[in-house]
Amino acid sequence: MAEVVDNFDWDNVGANSFGGIYSKEERARLEEMYAGTLTTVEEEQVVKGTVVSVGDRDVIVNIGFKSDGLVPRSEFRDLADLKAGDEVEVFIEDQEDANGQLILSRKKAKIKQAWKAIYDALENDTILEGVVKRRTKGGLIMELDGVEAFLPGSQIDVKPIRDFDIYVGRRMEVKVVKINAAFDNVVVSHKVLIEKDLEKQREAILNNLEKGQILEGVIKNMTNFGVFIDLGGVDGLLHITDISWGRIAHPSEVLQLDQKLNVVVLDFDEAKKRISLGLKQLTPHPWDSLPQDLQPGSKVQGRIVNVADYGAFMEIVPGVEGLIHVSEMSWSQHLRNPQDFIKQGDVVEAQILTLDREDRKMSLGIKQLTEDPWTRADFGSKYAVGSKHNGLVRNLTNFGLFVELEEGVDGLVHVSDLSWTKKVKHPSEMVKVGDRLDVVVLELDVANRRLALGHKQLEENPWDTFQTVFTPGSTHKATITEKTDRGAVLELPYGIEGFAYPKSLAKADGGSPEVGESLDFRVVEFSKDDRRIVLSHTATYGQGQQDEDNRMSKFTKKKPTGGNAGGASAQGEGKAADLKKAEKSTLGDLDALSALRDRMMGNEREAAEQKLSTPAAKPAKAEAAPAEEAAPAEGGLLSTIADAASAVVDKAKDLAGDVVDTVKNLTSSDENADDKKDNA
Repeated sequence: MAEVVDNFDWDNVGANSFGGIYSKEERARLEEMYAGTLTTVEEEQVVKGTVVSVGDRDVIVNIGFKSDGLVPRSEFRDLADLKAGDEVEVFIEDQEDANGQLILSRKKAKIKQAWKAIYDALENDTILEGVVKRRTKGGLIMELDGVEAFLPGSQIDVKPIRDFDIYVGRRMEVKVVKINAAFDNVVVSHKVLIEKDLEKQREAILNNLEKGQILEGVIKNMTNFGVFIDLGGVDGLLHITDISWGRIAHPSEVLQLDQKLNVVVLDFDEAKKRISLGLKQLTPHPWDSLPQDLQPGSKVQGRIVNVADYGAFMEIVPGVEGLIHVSEMSWSQHLRNPQDFIKQGDVVEAQILTLDREDRKMSLGIKQLTEDPWTRADFGSKYAVGSKHNGLVRNLTNFGLFVELEEGVDGLVHVSDLSWTKKVKHPSEMVKVGDRLDVVVLELDVANRRLALGHKQLEENPWDTFQTVFTPGSTHKATITEKTDRGAVLELPYGIEGFAYPKSLAKADGGSPEVGESLDFRVVEFSKDDRRIVLSHTATYGQGQQDEDNRMSKFTKKKPTGGNAGGASAQGEGKAADLKKAEKSTLGDLDALSALRDRMMGNEREAAEQKLSTPAAKPAKAEAAPAEEAAPAEGGLLSTIADAASAVVDKAKDLAGDVVDTVKNLTSSDENADDKKDNA
């Protein structure tokens, strides 16, 4: 235990303590010397320091501060031979941390210095060197002394770059073109350095450029319409049509990227700096080497290179093409789409029709390789009038339809030859294109290549039978199918159509029938040749029936008048007497014969109706023959009597008609007055 000194003099402690022996002058000199060994530092500054020691984790650096600083060893990975005494630049992060230690960073010092260099390079247009670290979308990422910069793909080289991976790890010189300080983004370019070198070459090429000059170039880009060729600092366009004498769909069929080739200058625009190049012009034109033995009539083989609406182009040899018009592809008169016959890429055989070596034009034909069906020896017998065929409906028109019986043989079926009973307004009501139709030959004109066909002629003309069914004066049930201002269309039994005028449609109660309504109609007029039936509903009841009868017999109601000279009057009176005499002598006979004829006509009408209503009446079916043969046997005697009665009646009417005509000539002066009276 220390011994305690009694009566210690504390006033003399300062004089005898550490430093107490220095005078004021000595103390001031020592402080000045000590201050010279210390430096004042501020945070976030870059200063130079000396490496004191290198450890496994840290590097001790002396920056002249009151204490040494620590720097992570990982920040010196680029200096493998780092040792004590080396001088380095560091960034002051913190003068004194929680442990009283000075914190330094070499990485931040490099970044700050790099940003300073980047700004200086942008301002002074200087060149920086960096390393490509990795590839990214649209370009490359470079490191410029610790700062990452973006190098776009379009700024790597003057020609398009297709593989960015080859630049990873490579050192490149670049220029700073843009800085975004807010996001610390830097954009650099290597292309601008190349363009400066190429500018001199471009000027030299453009100054010496002329049409017809052959140059060597490299394909730098390829498009659908051609390729761009680098001629050594200046680009030229080689259009797809100037690559080959033959047709090509894409330049890649004959050329490749980065391929070297010789081209000829076709045109040059000094104002726009555009150069048009050609490749096929370096070889002779194929038409000049076309064999002389190729003449019209020669058969050739080639490939279809293009198909248009009007025909197809066939390439005989590359650069020599001929047109096969669609009309020369088939003997058919109906023009169709050329793709129905051939497709692009097909190899076909054709015959030369025309050949013009001067204009370099050629027309070809395919149908000439087959026989024309109209010139065959058996054509006339095969398509004789009355022969039946089955064909394909090719086309519809307002007046009819065209049926193809075989390739190149077409016939016209007129709209009136489609149906016996139905009034067809357009062929589409019965058939459509692509249907097959049974027809019969009506007319044949081989010289003009015309064939008239019919469809309804395959069946018996039902109007021969209708003539005995729809006799004038007979009454039938009909349905109104259509009404217009001119009248109404009626549907009669057996599918036949009739017509009624508006004044003949009125009902007994004064109303007007509507479409779809069924009424009784009386036949007023029947025309077999015109296939026309005129009917009237008003003629089926009361006064309308009487008016209709009067109208039908009006031609017999002409009154005599005395407006001529005496001789003519006497002659008229004589004729009138003869008329009365003839009427008196034949009246009884006429009435009896007329009754007999009406009875015979009724029997014949019943037989015709039975024939129409019996399905076996159609001539197309075999079982129809017995029924048709039986009809004449049953009614043969009646038909003979009816024909005889009709002959007598007709003869009597002819005699009476002569007398009536004579009287009518004598009384023509009173005709107008008589008409007025009838109208009243």
